Amino acid sequence: MAFREVSVIGVREILRLWLMEHGTRAIARHAQVDRKTVRRYIEAAQAAGLSLGDAEDKLTDDLLASVLEAVRVGRRPGDGRGCNWELLVDNTKLIESKLKDEVKLTKIANLLHRRTGEVIPYRTLHRFCVQELGHSKTDNTVRVDDCEPGSELQVDFGKMGLLFDPDAERRRVLWALIFTSVFSRHMFVWLTYQQTLASVIDGFEAAWSFYQGVFKVVIPDNLKAIVDKADATNPRINDTFYEYAQARGFVIDPARVAHPKDKPRVERGVSYVRESFFKGEDFKDLSEAQHRAPEWCLNEAGLRIHGTTKARPAEVFSTEERALLLPAPDRLYDLPHHSEPKVHPDHHIAVLNALYSMPTEFVGKHVKVRADSQLVKAYYQGELVKVHPRKPAGGRSTDADDYPADKRIYATRDLARLVRLAYSHGHNVGTYAERVLDNPLPWTKMRQVYRLLGLVRRYGAGRVEAACSKALELDVVDVTRIARMLERALEDPEPGASSPPDDNVVVKLRFARSAQEFTTDGGDRYEQ
Repeated sequence: MAFREVSVIGVREILRLWLMEHGTRAIARHAQVDRKTVRRYIEAAQAAGLSLGDAEDKLTDDLLASVLEAVRVGRRPGDGRGCNWELLVDNTKLIESKLKDEVKLTKIANLLHRRTGEVIPYRTLHRFCVQELGHSKTDNTVRVDDCEPGSELQVDFGKMGLLFDPDAERRRVLWALIFTSVFSRHMFVWLTYQQTLASVIDGFEAAWSFYQGVFKVVIPDNLKAIVDKADATNPRINDTFYEYAQARGFVIDPARVAHPKDKPRVERGVSYVRESFFKGEDFKDLSEAQHRAPEWCLNEAGLRIHGTTKARPAEVFSTEERALLLPAPDRLYDLPHHSEPKVHPDHHIAVLNALYSMPTEFVGKHVKVRADSQLVKAYYQGELVKVHPRKPAGGRSTDADDYPADKRIYATRDLARLVRLAYSHGHNVGTYAERVLDNPLPWTKMRQVYRLLGLVRRYGAGRVEAACSKALELDVVDVTRIARMLERALEDPEPGASSPPDDNVVVKLRFARSAQEFTTDGGDRYEQ
């Protein structure tokens, strides 16, 4: 039979009944111990000076301690260890070596049985390994005092289970973003299929509405949506969530990785939410589950007697915390998008599947962009360099001034500016450009106007002006004809210009042979 420790109260009861002259059998039945055990305690009490007929006040703590010490037969004096413990002490080196090799305790118990022939209870072996060898020994902890009312809010994601998603037409894993007030333990639950930054901020916005205010300090888990790089002392927070915290006025103090004790108030609530709210329910979809979550938080979780505070969380929050929160936001947060795109050779950056122009000096460089529902702002080295109105996916916002001056007109198809540029070289040149562009698809003729302006740079504005005048008189609208006229110099010369060369004048070429080289009077030489 396994040994059962009799408590001090039980020993006192045995001796009290004996002093009342109850029999051994009755005492054993009343104390639920063996008659031999009763006799051992009575004999030990008599040896310690207790006699039948003494008053109950003789059952002092010192006498009971003496009785208990005397009854511990086969145990080490002082620490109450039994024979099994002595056996484990004798095999300490074997146990240490097996623990070092990561052998499980059940296997070690089997090895000890083979070696000693004794069956060592698992609990005794585990207690020995923990207390004597430090195996799987957890550090002691201290209870951290609660914060001031309305100060801290702990946040964590918890896995609830599977829920049917009509949009995906399949069951998906449902997550709960759980908010717990450190002081009152009042909680709020936000359900989602995703752990994205947008879902997290939606959950926070719903929480501020539920609590009717904003807590001063938020202690989140190391959510990837919030923390870009985890660190015990200097975690790097996502810029978007930093901006959200600034907009709502709270401070972020994320918990360390794999340190659930940094947020114990909400950590303990994850299983409670899963077991009490989600399991056993037959939610039709996410919308129905989310609709019922605040009601459960108020009427069930909020009105239960909390095991630690011994108070109702919702009542404590209402009376002591709500008035101390920061004001609740009066409108939903306009979630911005942060990115760092590269300015492409076409002078544009791509942000959320839309294009936005940038000045030439930033081509090939990376800029930081903040895009909200209204504006897209580009920063370079901390300086705001460009602002565009937000465009939908597939849209484009282009500022013509971002292009180089020589490419600006063609890139933007600015026909009016192109015509003004042609008029700046002469009235006929401008008129001719207008005639060229007089087409149902005028931008398809822009290259001809550019060619006309090229002729101005090559031959001068005066000659091109005269050629355009003559072509307009003949109603010939063809830039190629203008180029041919200029090449063949068919237009009238400008005043003071030299006359074109006369076709009847023979020009002696520099390397021409003399006529004597073509005579045949020297043929006799070849006959000799």
